[in-house]
Amino acid sequence: MKSKFAYLADFPKVKLILLLVAIGAAYATIIPGMVSDWYNDENYSHGFLVPLISIYFLSLNWSELRSTPLRPSSFGLPVIIGSLMLLMFGFIGTEYFTMRASLVVLVAGIVLYWFGWAVFRLASLPIAFLIFMVPLPYIVYDALAFPLKLMVTKASVGVLKILSIPVVSEGNIIMFPQTVLEVADACSGLRSLMSLITLAVALAFISQKSAVKRTILIISAVPVAIMTNMFRVIVTGVLANHYGAAAAEGFFHEFAGMAVFILAMVILFTEGAILRRIG
Repeated sequence: MKSKFAYLADFPKVKLILLLVAIGAAYATIIPGMVSDWYNDENYSHGFLVPLISIYFLSLNWSELRSTPLRPSSFGLPVIIGSLMLLMFGFIGTEYFTMRASLVVLVAGIVLYWFGWAVFRLASLPIAFLIFMVPLPYIVYDALAFPLKLMVTKASVGVLKILSIPVVSEGNIIMFPQTVLEVADACSGLRSLMSLITLAVALAFISQKSAVKRTILIISAVPVAIMTNMFRVIVTGVLANHYGAAAAEGFFHEFAGMAVFILAMVILFTEGAILRRIG
């Protein structure tokens, strides 16, 4: 009895080709549109890395996958049907998140239907990780960004007052005697939060063996993103108070965003190293 995970030898090539053609036709406008968002919207630039990280996760179990018996499961069929319904409802309502997320559900259903539960178990993490490549609906993004901006503004102004800098705030506006700064979406922490959580999940599953440690590392990405962006606003405020609004614009603004994200990653990697030494 054949038990090898041999795609080229055992899997029907004609069915595979027809499947790829069908998926390509169904998502002909959806996938390019999602890639365009990765390229044009800095909030989702991490989307280019997600499929690569997913492939890496899959490669970690490749030897076990190759030796896993293929036992197709009929449970995959309702998952496939459900994904196509998501695609249809998303198309009717012009809701891009639903249409794009249906692709991840479709991949899960196909793996389960043609390869079975054993293969699906080994591939579940790479498949689930793909959801991070799907941009959030803008209504959700705005609902999260606005309270974060207010929180970062309030906390940053509190620290600036402790530093004896004359400052007041109104909403997400920080007012100094000589200039005014606005805490925009980029400074709320949400932009780096989405990328940071994506990388934190990858780092957690690569570096940690315990589910508890993985959870701690992933959850910690939230305060790390918020605190590092708060630090960015505080430093910008100090410079703006001394040198004017020009100190918070142009090159410094772009450099500060990159530096804050690198700082957040250093903190996460350090935390991961500490967690590995515990227990």
